[in-house]
Amino acid sequence: MSQQALENVFQEWQGNEALAEQMIPLVGQLYRQNNVVATMFGRSLIKRSVIRILKDHRFVRKIEGTELSVEDTYPIVKGMVALNLGPAHVDVGKLAVMFKNLGGGDVDAFLRKELHEIIDGYQPGASTGEPQDVVLYGFGRIGRLLARVMVEKAGGGNLLRLRAIVVRGRGDVAKDLEKRASLLRRDSVHGPFDGTIMVDAEARTLTVNGNVIQVIYADSPSEIDYTQYAIDNAVIVDNTGIWRDEEGLGQHLQCKGAAKALLTAPGKGDIKNIVYGINHESIGDSDLIVSAASCTTNAIVPVLKVLNDEYGVVNGHVETVHAYTNDQNLIDNYHKGDRRGRSAALNMVLTETGAAKAVSKALPELEGKLTGNAIRVPIPNVSMAILNLTLDKTTDSAALNDYLRRMSIESAYQKQIDFVDSAEVVSSDFVGNRHAGIVDAKATIANGHHAVIYVWYDNEFGYSCQVVRILQQMSNVRFLKLPR
Repeated sequence: MSQQALENVFQEWQGNEALAEQMIPLVGQLYRQNNVVATMFGRSLIKRSVIRILKDHRFVRKIEGTELSVEDTYPIVKGMVALNLGPAHVDVGKLAVMFKNLGGGDVDAFLRKELHEIIDGYQPGASTGEPQDVVLYGFGRIGRLLARVMVEKAGGGNLLRLRAIVVRGRGDVAKDLEKRASLLRRDSVHGPFDGTIMVDAEARTLTVNGNVIQVIYADSPSEIDYTQYAIDNAVIVDNTGIWRDEEGLGQHLQCKGAAKALLTAPGKGDIKNIVYGINHESIGDSDLIVSAASCTTNAIVPVLKVLNDEYGVVNGHVETVHAYTNDQNLIDNYHKGDRRGRSAALNMVLTETGAAKAVSKALPELEGKLTGNAIRVPIPNVSMAILNLTLDKTTDSAALNDYLRRMSIESAYQKQIDFVDSAEVVSSDFVGNRHAGIVDAKATIANGHHAVIYVWYDNEFGYSCQVVRILQQMSNVRFLKLPR
């Protein structure tokens, strides 16, 4: 390559960086003023860096087979700003590919056709709905990640407001608050929190990116009156796992100011186990207690759903290779569970999983068709589910991967199913992935009626994103998604 050619490549990169820098405030304006969430094939562009935006454009080539540059998307975003749009989720990546495939032309006319439902929909001072108060009962791994996600999404018409967290402990409040703030601020797995956190020991609050969050100290729900903190009609998100049935979780509903409860673990009895994207529409106003199922169930159910729709699942076995959790011992010690007393950092630990049986609660058509086991391995986060299936229809690896790739970008399960086609990815590459599960195309095995599909998942962050989606459903937070 000549020196001039090298210089041209570098100049093109600098030009794309400059356009991405110009795009960031436009995306922010659409979000904060118009309540429009701009995405790139399902990946949010809100609060993203220049490099992240450029990488998301590169991602389109891998999954869509079409080169997409910031030069293609910048005119789309700029044109959207001028249309006084109303609230919606708008995929600018899909719009740009559509416009490019049409051969270009008049951007304004194209956008007016594709976004006609929300043009001139913005009304200054108008509300998109009543904000929903949310309380996190428990502030461990999932609780802190939920706080991060909710604070990130605050504004832009999200309407979910994190008002309080409930924790145990009544010692030195100032020291306790500083420790809780520090754990939210710094995370060994997920990295530093992107923002500011201020502690007010006297008021017992944490102010996180402008969100004032009350810290309530209590040993049981019966001690709490949320209305004392101007919290009303709240959804209580139980992250403790102490109670998993209707009787136990019903304690939350006895508190003044509480209206509903959401469990971040599999529910027992008649509690609905919800996998967002699959059966979230079944949540009705009368469902006061709902479960978000497990991280593994969320990872595998969307993939099983699309496979069953297209090929039919006769039977199968689910093996989960799961990161260790806080329930296990760091070094060998007594544990009431089988094998879990052995050091999580030094052993692969064979244990049980209810994920396979739990699938039928979201997909009744797979009742009795799946078995499952789990192997806990010495990593702190990101797990894998191996789906070993017998299918009704025959297929091969190429056809199966092509179908799953299309489902990840074209179906209603876009935010649940991700797709990667690289021979070099490992578990740490998926830390922070917001999808419920990620299909590893290079590992897929399919021959005739037999198929083995490998699904990665961030069992902490990806699951937390699914929980927030259920919170939005329970709170009647709806967004129009465009283009159609």
